Formats: sequence, structure tokens, C-alpha cells
Amino acid sequence: MNCDDTPAAPMSRPLRDIRVLDLTNVLAGPFCCHQLAHMGAEVIKVETPGTGDLARQLGADHELNKGLMGVSFLAQNAGKKSITINLKHPSGKEAFLRLLRTADVVVENFRPGVMERLGLGFERLRAERPRLVYCAISGFGQNGPLRNLPAYDQIVQGMSGAMSITGDAGTAPYRVGYPIADTIGGMTAAFAVAAALAEKDRQQARFIDVSMLEATISTMGWALSNLLNAGHAPEPMGNENITASPSGTFQTGQGMLNIAANKQEQFEALCQVIGRPELAADPRFSQRQARLQHRYELKEEIELALAAQTSLHWWELLTSAGVPSGPVYSVEEAVAHPQIQERGMIGRFSDVPGVGRDIRVARTGFRLDGQALAVDSPPPTLGQHSAEVLRELGYSEQDIEKLRQENAI
Repeated sequence: MNCDDTPAAPMSRPLRDIRVLDLTNVLAGPFCCHQLAHMGAEVIKVETPGTGDLARQLGADHELNKGLMGVSFLAQNAGKKSITINLKHPSGKEAFLRLLRTADVVVENFRPGVMERLGLGFERLRAERPRLVYCAISGFGQNGPLRNLPAYDQIVQGMSGAMSITGDAGTAPYRVGYPIADTIGGMTAAFAVAAALAEKDRQQARFIDVSMLEATISTMGWALSNLLNAGHAPEPMGNENITASPSGTFQTGQGMLNIAANKQEQFEALCQVIGRPELAADPRFSQRQARLQHRYELKEEIELALAAQTSLHWWELLTSAGVPSGPVYSVEEAVAHPQIQERGMIGRFSDVPGVGRDIRVARTGFRLDGQALAVDSPPPTLGQHSAEVLRELGYSEQDIEKLRQENAI
């Protein structure tokens, strides 16, 4: 069950003494705790008995969905423990509070007010754990006129303005091809939790309020600044770069190629490589501002030259000439690339319980002290660690069986 390619040398685990209670579902919250687990935190996933995280039922393998180990769940729950607790049951609530007293962090992504209605809001929890870091992730934040509305990734993508500038004039608004708002929300939450934990001499609880809408808007820095500080409303430009030309996606004789000749010397080198040196002297293209005004004419000229060879051919020549460029890969091609393989971005677990076969999962996007961060265990089956965790909290086998019979766990 262990990760086959976990680095053999001792791994740095900066959050190794931190216990996180993960009360989250689907993506934003689980992705946050996925990051924390890879940084060494012990993450205990507190799930609803019988069903657990909705992501357990989602993904392209219907048999795994029926077995509550859907591939969507596998994506961001490796390294976690799973305990099932009915937070509406008095005995279940007491079990949770006993667990809370051992924890450093609670992460939840219920709608605002749900934890209070359960009698487990921030004020109650910090009374039990005075230095608790409590992170609440929601679509719109804990206050404001939209606070009570449900928010899925696509809703937030639309309301953030991100869809309005994705695609081109003929296709926008267009959603990003994966749940980017959920992912940004989760990453923002992980950053905020880690920052709170790093606060020296902290003697009080912290309440972190993560709005997926605001987190997504915060990543739109250049587009937003053009609007706020230059009065220029962003527009959908497809694969073109608003700040430079030629900078975008170009059709070659075989395959697409991204080229970012943003500097004057890069543009001139590009013209030499493709055998069109005269373009650098053309008044329409010779200077940066002129190229922006005539970007589509320039693109047509470049693509005529690129049609003579494949994207990989041009990539090699342009890179050698100092022109930033790269092929457009499928996701399958990207994860199979030697660059990704060599850096240990993809981990593998063998013969995973509840799955019955090996699985591969993405790790984090950074290394620490030269090592790719990895977790030691695969995604858990629902309630896999319930008895183990409850025994640690002082429950006897008879106590645990009684909780089961009461449907408290």
C-alpha cells in the first residue's frame, strides 16, 4: 500500500507535529488538506457515516463510485485518515469534541452558519481548544449579501469575471477546463493555515475566512489592474497575450506551438529562425507597439513560415536561439513527460484497499530540500481509521461498539 517511489532519504515534514481535522467535501477543502498532508500534517478526515465525502461517488470509474472510492476522491485524499462521525448525534458530537481537543487545525467548507447550527461553531470550538486555527472555506465568505448561496466552481468562475475573459470573441464566456476556482480556494486556504501556524508566540485562536470568489479574483492581478488603474476593461483574447506580440499559440505544419517572443531581441531572433528576417524591418512589426496593433497580420506571416515543419522541430530551433516556446500537450502527454517523471510529481500506491489495483496521484508543485513531498498512505476507505482514532482518544472496544449501534459513528 505504500507509495512505490517515495524518496528513500529522510523527508522534511515542516508540519509533522500538527493535527488537522478535515471536515470538508469534494474539492476546495480536501485540496487544502491535501497540501497540508504533504507538508507532514496528520490529517484526519471526519466524514458522514455511510456516505462520506461526496467526491467518493464522483469520477470516470463507475464501479469505484459505487464502492465509495471514486477517482475524484483519490485525487486529493492520499495520506489522510478517515473517521466517520455523526455530528448531529449527541454521542457523535462528544466524540468529535474529544478529538478536537487533540487537534491544531479545523478545516470546513459548509455553508456559513452550518457549524453554528450543529453547536460546533468557532466560539464553541475555541473554548475547547484556545489556540485552534479554524479555517472556513465558502463560495462567497462568511458575510455579505451572497453568504448563504451555494457556490460550485462553475458558479464562481462565472461570477469572478474569469469566464468573461476566457476564450475569444466568438466563444467567451468560457469556463477553464478544470475546477480552477475550487483549486485556488483550496490553495489559498492551505497558505492561510500554514501562515497562522507559523505565527510566533500565538496564544489565541485564529478564524480564517476563505472566499472562493475573492481568492479567484485575487489571481487575476494584471487583468484587474488594467481595469482599476488604467480604465481598460479586460477582453477575451483566446490564446493571444494582451501585453506582447508575437506571444500566443501558433499552428505549425504538425501541432500547435506556444511562442512568447516578448522582447525585441527575441522577436528578431524568431524572424531569423523561421527564415523571415524581413519581418523585423517591416514598419508594421519593427517596434513593440506596432506589433500589438498588427498582431493578427504578424501571426498570419509567422504561421505561413511555421507550416514548413512540426512544432517539435521549431521548438528545438527556437529554444536554441533563446526564444521562449513550447509545444501544446494533452494532459496525458504532460504527466508522461520526463520533466514531470524525473521530479517525482506523480506518486504511485500499489494494491490500494477499496480500489483493488495500483493508483497514481499528483503531489504538490514544489520540492523541499531537493525532495518531492510525498505521503505514506493511499486515500482511505470510508471510516478506515475510526476504531484506531477512537481508541487513541480513550474509547474502549465496548464504547466503540455502542457508538456504532447508536449510529453515532
